[in-house]
Amino acid sequence: MKNRYEPGKFVWLWGPVVVVLLGFWHLLDVRAGVWESGDRFLYVWYSFLMVSSIGITVAAGWLLFRKKASMERIFAVCGLFLGILYLTVLPPLSAPDEVSHYISAYRLSSVLLGQPAADEEGRVYIREQDAFILDGSLEPGEGFPETGEEVGASVLGQTLTEQTYRTIHDVGIGKQGDNELVTTIRTPVATTPVAYLLQALGIAVGRLLGLGGIGLLYLGRLGNLMFYVAAVWYGMKRLPFGKEILFGVCLFPMTLHLTASFSYDTMILALSFLFTAVCLDLAYGAGSVRKRDVVLLAAVMAALGPCKMVYAVLMGLCLLIPVKKFGGRRAWILSAVLVLAAYGAAMVLVNSQTIAMYAGETESYVGWAEESGYTLGGLLHDPVNMLKIFYNTVLLQGEQYHTTMIGASLGNLDGVLNVPYILIVSMTIGILLMAMKKPGTETVYFSVKQKIWIWFLCLACAGATMLSMLIAWTPASSGIILGVQGRYFLPFLPVLVMTFKNNWVILQKNRDREILFFMICANGYVLLRLFSIVSIRI
Repeated sequence: MKNRYEPGKFVWLWGPVVVVLLGFWHLLDVRAGVWESGDRFLYVWYSFLMVSSIGITVAAGWLLFRKKASMERIFAVCGLFLGILYLTVLPPLSAPDEVSHYISAYRLSSVLLGQPAADEEGRVYIREQDAFILDGSLEPGEGFPETGEEVGASVLGQTLTEQTYRTIHDVGIGKQGDNELVTTIRTPVATTPVAYLLQALGIAVGRLLGLGGIGLLYLGRLGNLMFYVAAVWYGMKRLPFGKEILFGVCLFPMTLHLTASFSYDTMILALSFLFTAVCLDLAYGAGSVRKRDVVLLAAVMAALGPCKMVYAVLMGLCLLIPVKKFGGRRAWILSAVLVLAAYGAAMVLVNSQTIAMYAGETESYVGWAEESGYTLGGLLHDPVNMLKIFYNTVLLQGEQYHTTMIGASLGNLDGVLNVPYILIVSMTIGILLMAMKKPGTETVYFSVKQKIWIWFLCLACAGATMLSMLIAWTPASSGIILGVQGRYFLPFLPVLVMTFKNNWVILQKNRDREILFFMICANGYVLLRLFSIVSIRI
């Protein structure tokens, strides 16, 4: 008898329908916000968001189940349009440290336009009409009337409230004043300018078009998002296996939020995923390693390293590539030297002073806590205490790492802007299910030794991340490491999850596309819920 079941037929029925029902439920919260604030434009914005969320679920369902499109093609559509929706619901400067990344991109945009970027003391110039964005970050009397009073401390989007939406609505993207330059006391991030190139191009285009500050913010974010989507699309296209896992990690609300911001986390994620994909392709897919592949790996690591040097550990993935694919040991050694040299040169150019400071300091002071901190030398002289701190941190902070990796504390580490825990658990289970072996002839590519090597690399990467925050952010009075967030583990999460595939657990049916569709629908709901929360934060 012919099986009438077609994968995806059922999800086509419940996916958009559930998003619609939940959308109307959260409309009650939006209505409460409108009644309290009087801002009826929230209805228009929410209606647009609801229609867009439904539209992306329908488009994703059609690509997944009717068109049977490739993973990279579906990602290109969903990654871009979901990113744009997150860019709108969680508006500019709401992401962690985004204001510093914005200032860095603004400075680079001035360089690209041939205009003054900073004064003699390193304070970045911005247009006077953009001053309202960084209210509390301007030099008193510059860009504001000299009243003798201290400049306020508000920065657009740092704490998301209904007032943020109102400001964006009232100001709009058009020009709001002249282009006279004023300085800001916000300091740019000391890292490679490559991390801000796409954001700076967006800002530069906006300045050439005569847009106001809000317009610059959105164009800068959009440039960053487009780079991320393009890089991950290419990486996913090259992946010989595990495309669904990478796609799933890209659908985490935290990932989407970061990639639609000014943060250099966008480039870190994009390049980490790309580097992983190219290494796995060369190890298990491609017939041989070409010169352009080696150049690509070197360029990626040169750009990635200075941003967060801890992710240099990912270079160990290159050792998965058989020597014979290089054409011999000599070619293999030359390729390894090129990648290491590119990374080393970038580190010397950008981070040499920082490395020397942390390596040579005998005393440490944590400014935010106004206390002394840990030093690398002190920790190495007391390894038992260091291990104890790491152990206690994992026990006490493990849950927080898990939730903030997927979707807790979105915005500027805002504890109110959370993804419901049930969705965090569901997405976690979904990623793990996609990692399991499916019926048929699916291959388990990693040997036991290779899995152990990848686990070591991931553990080393996580450990280096935690160690850096122990030295730079944790006061000596604390028995656990402070400042570590789950998002720091995203760059190596896809390859870690890929190692879970084994010959012991084999699923009876392949439901990867259904799981991805569920995650897309879940993001539609998350967006509607986040908008409703901000609308009632009067």
